[in-house]
Amino acid sequence: MIVSTKGRYALKAVFELAMADIDTPMSLNTISEKTDLSELYLEQIFSVLKKKGIVKSIRGVQGGYLLTRKPDEISAGEIIKALEGELSPSKCLIDEGYCDMLDRCPTYMIWDRIKKSIDEVIDNTTLQDMIDEYNKKNL
Repeated sequence: MIVSTKGRYALKAVFELAMADIDTPMSLNTISEKTDLSELYLEQIFSVLKKKGIVKSIRGVQGGYLLTRKPDEISAGEIIKALEGELSPSKCLIDEGYCDMLDRCPTYMIWDRIKKSIDEVIDNTTLQDMIDEYNKKNL
């Protein structure tokens, strides 16, 4: 299981929004410059993030994007899963009818533990946690 560029780039871009003034919209051009990501690719990402209620757009010359909530209320998991869907090391964990051997599968326990560990980390790490860690290392 590898998180795609959309999931990774979404987290990186939303982190930039979280680092900025919470009341000042940030343009995709600015986010593109700060992250070194294509503005066209960011448009696709932000379209999804807007539909999922993670960001909102402000029109006009001073427009751009804002977070819909405070950084301590948005998890990394919410952002990644908005683009990726559920993360899983095995399809049997997210598709109930995928395998008829779950009750006797010797490897199911491993895949289940891996998924739970991943979910634990990303669902309990907020943008604010990321900001705090970044500031600790870089300031």
